[in-house]
Amino acid sequence: MTSEDSIFLGASRHNDDTYQRAERLLLKYANRHGLVTGATGTGKTVTLQILAEGFSNAGVPVFCADVKGDLSGIAAMGEEKDVLAKRAATIKLDPYEFQEFPVIFWDLFGEKGHPIRTTVSEMGPLLLSRLMDLSEAQEGVMNIAFRIADEEGLLLLDMKDLQALLSHMAERSDELSTRYGNVSKLSVGAIQRSLLVLEQQGGTHFFGEPALKIADIMRTTRDGRGAISVLAADKLMMNPRLYATFLLWLLSELFEELPEVGDPDKPRLVFFFDEAHLLFSEAPKILIDRVEQVVRLIRSKGVGVYFVTQNPLDVPETVLSQLGNRIQHALRAYTPREQKAVKVAAETFRPNPDFDCFEAITQLGVGEALVSTLEAKGVPSVVQRTLIRPPSSRMGPLSEAERQKIVQQSPVAGQYDEGVDRESAFEMLQEKAAAKAKAEEEMREREEADDREGSRWTLPDFSGGSSRGSSTRRTSSYRRQTVTEAAVKSVVRSIGTTLGRELIRGILGSLKRGR
Repeated sequence: MTSEDSIFLGASRHNDDTYQRAERLLLKYANRHGLVTGATGTGKTVTLQILAEGFSNAGVPVFCADVKGDLSGIAAMGEEKDVLAKRAATIKLDPYEFQEFPVIFWDLFGEKGHPIRTTVSEMGPLLLSRLMDLSEAQEGVMNIAFRIADEEGLLLLDMKDLQALLSHMAERSDELSTRYGNVSKLSVGAIQRSLLVLEQQGGTHFFGEPALKIADIMRTTRDGRGAISVLAADKLMMNPRLYATFLLWLLSELFEELPEVGDPDKPRLVFFFDEAHLLFSEAPKILIDRVEQVVRLIRSKGVGVYFVTQNPLDVPETVLSQLGNRIQHALRAYTPREQKAVKVAAETFRPNPDFDCFEAITQLGVGEALVSTLEAKGVPSVVQRTLIRPPSSRMGPLSEAERQKIVQQSPVAGQYDEGVDRESAFEMLQEKAAAKAKAEEEMREREEADDREGSRWTLPDFSGGSSRGSSTRRTSSYRRQTVTEAAVKSVVRSIGTTLGRELIRGILGSLKRGR
């Protein structure tokens, strides 16, 4: 249920315990970002689903990750269930209509959707170092590797390109250390080992071409609905660092490629970052600063970012302060850390005199949430205890046959399915190595021929004998000189040179005086 300027989230109740007031998310402020939190099983996935449905109906493309596989049902028509009908009646959702939505399935491994790839160059040294958990010294070497690739025109497209460049750097470590600082072979070796681990975890599927075009996740249908890009993340979650780094890369690409649009009437894209705690867990400060910068500035590109996680403490305060729209499901408050999380969540809301936020968060039922969205002039609304609306699409996963049918009918079918391996750093460095080896072999053959036949160059023979080959023989005789012989010859040459200079001066002097 979407009006022209807002998305219907559910209905809030007041003192009489009836759900009367409609709670809505204004599209004009939807690019001010948001946060969906709550313990496992409290309804976060359904909330994400109804938000994606609302944005799609409003003509806003959506990108989200399907961590458990349940979100794939958004591509199928909803099914009548008593529990859903009862909730619709409770919040006075009339009519409650079922609907299927335009979905594009993606998968880094190419198994449950279209492959998503990027190049090593587009990933950049900072995110790549984060992905491989490199030390500060190793990250410095990685930065040097990218600098060398730029200066020498080496395309870094896939993992074998980076491996080849690192091997090349190890061979030139002494030369490179004088230009860029210490390029330790130990650091290079450590990076190569990390690359091997990444390769075993499936990183080779992610790096390569054709690289993802941002426009393909910002599609709309002919009837004006926004496409919902669903990333299959159940297998990807086995490598949480790859999952988090990929989503951060995608967010960075959106930030870099999209033009400034100011404050549009509705977002150009909404990006849901599920399991957001993985992004910030053990992240270095420079990376958190980068995330804060992107979140702060990407709003003017028309992109709304919504973090979905269990605990509001999972998100750093500097990022949390940028999230204007809040949906808080139930939290447990048994341990001191859980109590602190509830307190932090309660304090971020604009208080409602009708109830205590701290107590309400611990008492919310499944499907209930505390909701506060931005109202006119971007001011947060008073928090309301809200029953979230039921989804119009199917709750639960698609069958494998249903998924494959949608993939085959996708607007990007055939564009990304087959990888392309064009000439890049790996091939270029192989050619250079082959050319160098050939040149060395030719030089070695020439030297061997000279040793067999004698040099084609000769020196004059003052002894009256033949001078052919004298250069080679004389060189051999020089090598056999003793230290004493060399010293005596040096003295004789010095005396001869001095006498020669004095004789010349005498002759010139006599000629000068004779005039």
